[in-house]
Order: sequence, then C-alpha cells, then structure tokens
Amino acid sequence: MDSISKLEPATIVLFFMGGPLYAADSPYLNLITGITFGVALAIVIWGGSELFTGNLMTLTFSALSKVTRWKDTLILWFWCYIGNLIGVILFSFLIYFSGILSEIEMDRFTVSTASDKMSDGFVDLLFQGIMCNWLVCLAIWTSARAKGDAAKLALVFVLIFAFVATGFEHSIANMSILGIALLHSSVETVTVGGFIYNLIPVTIGNIIGGGVFVAGVYYYLGKNKK
Repeated sequence: MDSISKLEPATIVLFFMGGPLYAADSPYLNLITGITFGVALAIVIWGGSELFTGNLMTLTFSALSKVTRWKDTLILWFWCYIGNLIGVILFSFLIYFSGILSEIEMDRFTVSTASDKMSDGFVDLLFQGIMCNWLVCLAIWTSARAKGDAAKLALVFVLIFAFVATGFEHSIANMSILGIALLHSSVETVTVGGFIYNLIPVTIGNIIGGGVFVAGVYYYLGKNKK
C-alpha cells in the first residue's frame, strides 16, 4: 500500500492556486507550482511512501552494488508503478465526483495543462523526463546526505522548484494531472491516447534520469574512490 501515490494532495493545491493565476496570466504561476510539488515530495520522503521515480534511483544503485538482483529491481519498479497508478485513478475519481474543479479558472487551467502535455513531441517529452527525474532524484539523494530536517527540506524545495518551474515532465505527477483532466474535460485534445502517449516517453526519460544520471554516476564515482 505504500506505493499508492502521495503526490495527489499537491495536485489539488496546484489546480486551486494555479487556476486563478493562470486566468490572470500571473508571472508567479511557476513559483507557486514549484512550491506545491516540493511539499508533495517532502510528504513522500518523510512519510516513508514508495514513489516510482525515486525508486528508479535507489533500486538501480542497490542493483549496481549487488545488494539486490536486477530481476527483483524490475519487479519492484513494475509494482511500484502500478501502485502509484492505482492511487492516481482512485484520487482522480474522488476529485471528479467532488465537483471541486467546476470553477471556470480551474477548468481552463486543467484542460490547458493536459492539452500541452499530450501534444508535445516524443523526443521533447523524453528529454524533459530525463531532466525532471535527474533533479527529483538529486533532491532525494542530497537530502538523505544532509544533516537536520531544515537542510533536507531546503534541498528538496530548491531542486523540485527547478524541475517544476522549467516545465519538465514527471510520470507520476502527469498520471494525476492528465487523469483528472480526462474525467473532467470533453475537449478533443484530452484523450486516453494522449495520456498513454505522454507517459511512454516521460517514463523512459524518468528511468534514464534517475537510474543513469544519478544512481549510475554516483555508483561509478564511489567505486573509483575505493
């Protein structure tokens, strides 16, 4: 059950605060969304939950260090991804039936965000996925090495703000955003096909970003120091 995604509360805040800012064309939109997902990752880390994108780093490092087998790593990745997806689906239905996204500003923001994510190029999404999880896993890695909760929180917020503010793609966060948009909108640009189209390159990119750019690099550097 720990793999049920804990990013959904951040999505609620994102829509509630992002909707009015989007409608007003506010320059503070990215600032607020960056802070929002910093809170979400802090909940995941301190709550002891299982986040697929974070496990891409930790389990890769564990497998490279021969603490765990690659077979077990792939199995754990799969079930963590499925667990996060189940959490997102349940949450999306809760949001849909609650009617909290009925305001025009939030509706437009939801549809616009989902449409943009579903229409980006495959290669663009792939590299945005790489950059995103590079930063997310660096946030987890560096916060684990920091001393004191204040320092850990600061590292998480700074690095997560960097990925959100630049518009990089996070597979689990996208599940939530796109899932809610699918239920809430009947716009032709928001489709199940678009949902799948977005997640394929973003997930691959997240795997490369966390598994290669963080776990692989730090394993190699640590191995050479011995």
